[in-house]
Amino acid sequence: METIWAYLLSMMMLVFGVASILAGIFTAYFGSGKSRIVGGILLVIGLIAIVLFLGYAGVLSLGLEPIFRGVIINGVLAVIGALIGGLIALGVFLVAIMKA
Repeated sequence: METIWAYLLSMMMLVFGVASILAGIFTAYFGSGKSRIVGGILLVIGLIAIVLFLGYAGVLSLGLEPIFRGVIINGVLAVIGALIGGLIALGVFLVAIMKA
C-alpha cells in the first residue's frame, strides 16, 4: 500500500476508535435512557475499530494482511504531538478565560 494512504487510513482508524471509545464512555456515564444505549454502541464501535487497527498493524493475528506496519510509529507520534499541542492550547485558553 502506498505510504501516504497507509498514514491516512491508519491514523483515521486509530483516532476514530479512540474518539468513539471516549464519546461512548462519556455518553454512557452522563446520559440517561436511550443516550446510555447510544453510548454503549459507540463504545463497541470504537473497540471494533481499535481491534481492526491492531490487526492491520500486525499486533493481533486476526488473519488480516498487516498493511500499516511501517507507518505506525511515525503516525502515532504525530497524533500524540497533536494531542499534546491541543491540550496546551486548551490550557492556555482556559487560563486566559479564568483570568478575564
